[in-house]
Amino acid sequence: MAYSVPTLLLSSMEQNNKPQEEDRLGALTDDILLSILGSVDLATAARTSALSTRWRSLPWLLPELNLHVRDFLPVPCPDYPLAAALRIFFYSKIPAQHINQAMASLTRAARSFLRTKHSRTVTKMSLEIYLVGNYSHDIGPLVRDAIDNGTVRELDLTIADDKDFRCKRADMLQKARVVDGFFSTYPNVLPCLTRLHLYNLRFAKGDMLHRTLFDCCKQLQHLSLDHCDAGDGSVWQIDAPSSGLRVLELRYSYLKRLEVLCLPKLELLRWEVWLHNETPLHFGSVPCLKELFLLCGADIDHPGFSLSQLLDGATDIHTLTLNFQGEKPESRQLRAAFSKLKKLSIQGIYVEFDLLWTINLLEAAPTVEIFGVEAFEHPCSVPFWVRVGVQRVQPSWKTPGFTSCSKWQLRELHVASFSPLVGHHMLFVREVMGRAPKLETVLLKENEEPCRKCEAMGALPTPIGGMFPRGKDEQDAIARQLRDKRIVSSSSAAKIVFKSIASTVVF
Repeated sequence: MAYSVPTLLLSSMEQNNKPQEEDRLGALTDDILLSILGSVDLATAARTSALSTRWRSLPWLLPELNLHVRDFLPVPCPDYPLAAALRIFFYSKIPAQHINQAMASLTRAARSFLRTKHSRTVTKMSLEIYLVGNYSHDIGPLVRDAIDNGTVRELDLTIADDKDFRCKRADMLQKARVVDGFFSTYPNVLPCLTRLHLYNLRFAKGDMLHRTLFDCCKQLQHLSLDHCDAGDGSVWQIDAPSSGLRVLELRYSYLKRLEVLCLPKLELLRWEVWLHNETPLHFGSVPCLKELFLLCGADIDHPGFSLSQLLDGATDIHTLTLNFQGEKPESRQLRAAFSKLKKLSIQGIYVEFDLLWTINLLEAAPTVEIFGVEAFEHPCSVPFWVRVGVQRVQPSWKTPGFTSCSKWQLRELHVASFSPLVGHHMLFVREVMGRAPKLETVLLKENEEPCRKCEAMGALPTPIGGMFPRGKDEQDAIARQLRDKRIVSSSSAAKIVFKSIASTVVF
């Protein structure tokens, strides 16, 4: 039987009062116990010191130190399970009193751990804090001294905020001054940063943004900016030939455009929701860029842009994820940009649009090995489209009579939010199965992504026309229909996988 780490720790705490019973954790070596403690939050790790004399010193021997303000909240955040997908909303529901209590507890824990560990080196410290009250003057010196005496060599820093992306402009400017003041007061923090996550900042000058993030952060490899910019309609130019940045993430930005003139080590760029109505990106020298995620549904003010023009200068991309809600697509113009593409995902396709037009993308990218589409309608979005009077236009592409299908390298087809009662879902899967000679797997998935707005309406984002097939008999019947040689133009030996939230069945 497998046990989770919290279950084992709780069991061990209970058995601490029953010495005659076997202590399952007590028989493990210190290295294994440290590995277990490293997988839980610091507050839990510290509490294990009460288990026994042996456990008392273990939390202070952890090679990595994780101090996250969320772990010290007196009441767990109700949205925490959604934090990975909606991190910018995570902080917005926490009362100020709880923030103060959490920061006070975090500061005490940091003082205890960092002052005790002066004789050992922490390989990496992950720190998540609020810069509220006087806590920056408490936590700042502790981090500064830990870096100066060599206790901490790498720092993963998140400066959280208690507001979501509707934060006012004046508040964003003030928050940026506070963050800049923190880094100015403790300048040795910047060269130690390997990862930085900032929220709701508006830098008064673009050069401040560049100086802080690239000129001073020599070890920085991962940068995430949620609702951060240098002013409405500003252009942020990144020209950092000496930077080691590998991952750049932006969310909810009013930047007019991001111009990546030179980032030689950049491997992944992710931009979710740009709020200006022009082409958001321009690439200069990005020789290592392999993964690009552009997720922003077309708004009434978004005129659309040329994807082939945007990708000019980024010709080595092997993973591309796009959001589509009615923009005018391209095909042959993308062949140069798609020449090395291995994985292509199209998300957010309106459920009433058919999917056959997406096959044009496979023609433009015959090297693609994994192709995924996601087609469903969020009930929460319907009032917006009705209110602004937007009519989403069915893509005008026709399914071509391909002559180059033999060159397709496609091995996996993924269809999220699949429903057999939406007729064009079945037609699309059959078409791809009939055209792709190297296809090995067809993965039909139930939608697993939660939507807080839909849940608040008491609705679920499911396809119009029917739910995901759950019963094995129903799934078997659908698999037989998809393989029916009277319908599919050529036989396919691909396995068909039905993946629901509760189970995975292969036919």
